[in-house]
Amino acid sequence: MKKKFPLHLKILVGMLLGVVFGLVMMTVGKADITVVNEANEYSELVKDVKIQKTKIVERIAEINEFFSKGLGEKGDVLEKETLKQNLINLNAEIKLLQKKSKIPNSFGKDLVMNWIKPWGTIFVNLLKLIAIPLIVASLLKGISDLKDISKFKKIGGRSILIYIGTTIIAISIGLLIVNVVSPGDGISDETIAKMTETYAGNSNIEGKLSTAASQISSGPLDFLVDMVPSNLFQALSNNGSMLQVIFFVIFFGISMLLVPEEKAKPIKDFFDGLNDVVLKMVDLIMLGAPFAVFALLATVIVSSESWEIIQALLWYAGTVIVGLLLMVVFYLLLVGLVVKKNPFWFLKQLAPAQLLAFTTSSSAATLPVTIERVEEHLGVDKEVSSFVLPVGATINMDGTSLYQAVAAVFIAQALGVDLTLMDQMIIILTALMASIGSAAVPGAGMVMLVIVLQAVGKFTPDQIAIGLTLIFAVDRPLDMLRTTINVTGDATVSMIVAKSLGKLHTPNPKNWDDNTEFIHPENIDNAK
Repeated sequence: MKKKFPLHLKILVGMLLGVVFGLVMMTVGKADITVVNEANEYSELVKDVKIQKTKIVERIAEINEFFSKGLGEKGDVLEKETLKQNLINLNAEIKLLQKKSKIPNSFGKDLVMNWIKPWGTIFVNLLKLIAIPLIVASLLKGISDLKDISKFKKIGGRSILIYIGTTIIAISIGLLIVNVVSPGDGISDETIAKMTETYAGNSNIEGKLSTAASQISSGPLDFLVDMVPSNLFQALSNNGSMLQVIFFVIFFGISMLLVPEEKAKPIKDFFDGLNDVVLKMVDLIMLGAPFAVFALLATVIVSSESWEIIQALLWYAGTVIVGLLLMVVFYLLLVGLVVKKNPFWFLKQLAPAQLLAFTTSSSAATLPVTIERVEEHLGVDKEVSSFVLPVGATINMDGTSLYQAVAAVFIAQALGVDLTLMDQMIIILTALMASIGSAAVPGAGMVMLVIVLQAVGKFTPDQIAIGLTLIFAVDRPLDMLRTTINVTGDATVSMIVAKSLGKLHTPNPKNWDDNTEFIHPENIDNAK
């Protein structure tokens, strides 16, 4: 029988080709140096006009203050009206100059964004499409197979306690590394000014700040309120409402155990069948994984920030990466010492889910593949994985929490803010609480970071905004890495819980074409 090429190697090849293709496309049809210089000249003009605008705004504020004190004169009214008109003209001029200062995309970048990126988007959408149905079917099957509610209590209690423990360890590792390396001490005032200027008014950063502000203003028990859906179908239609779906399914599953078995059997059989069908959909979707990761990584490469900016942050990025690698070592020790399995075998079986987590930067999008790898390739019983993995994708953010610790201290070092031991204890507590409520989607880590910085209480709003601009350039590649750690942590905890409950069996991998003989019965006759 011809040996199949392992899926994780196919995905790895797709990733490497995507990086190479992206790098090549960045240089194809690149704007001429004359065009670049002209655009830079317009950028300088934008700065000059913005300075004029600031002076006008300050003068209008002075005039308003005169009138508030009863010192305003008729001439001030005329001046104010003139300044307002000048302000309108300057805003129009800034808009026009910003348009001219924009360097046109290269032909290669346009090719990737218009013709390659959509295939990666389709793949991610397919994974998100089946995430909620898989959680519903898998968790209901797991609960109904328990037969005993007390077993579910053990699974839930142990998994949540272990998740909290690993998150605290991740944050502590991050704080230890960043205090030893001190990457923020090497950031010059010129670099801070350049980053601030580059990302001033960036819509992504402003969006993170506003999202964090809304979360901070919520009440202490709002996270419990948010777990209980008022409309099931609304929760099912939104992958961001995963905890609400999990709450309903657990409630529904426990109710199934409390009714006579013969009445619950039709519902159980339906969801058992649905679970098998959705897992088969995962197998089919994964056939396109090598091509999808090629498209996703090519898109990331052509959309990346300038090398000069990234270079200034290499020391910080390296600190985060070292911390994440130490977290992987910690997981492998748990697999070897607690689960009694070969750590390298663990990594090999989980590799497709890890590689997808890296390319998509989303634990939620990767969840269907994580469930399939953990159940079929690592041997965790469904009644354990069906609860531990969906909950983990929502509340277990080990990689992200480690990043919070490093980023918070790095920003403090760069801006000259002194953090005491108590401040760093606040970082541990806040990062832990923020990770529980963080959405399993790309970019949620930046929102968590704002919450952590505000909780410390030593950063002004301007410093927080500057801090985000400092790390924004390397946030996406680090997001890819920390999501990989999050998924690895979910799989590790599921194996530990399964081992402690005697729910770890011999792996039984399935292929997408296992049952195709039933589609084409003539194949059976020919085989005979």
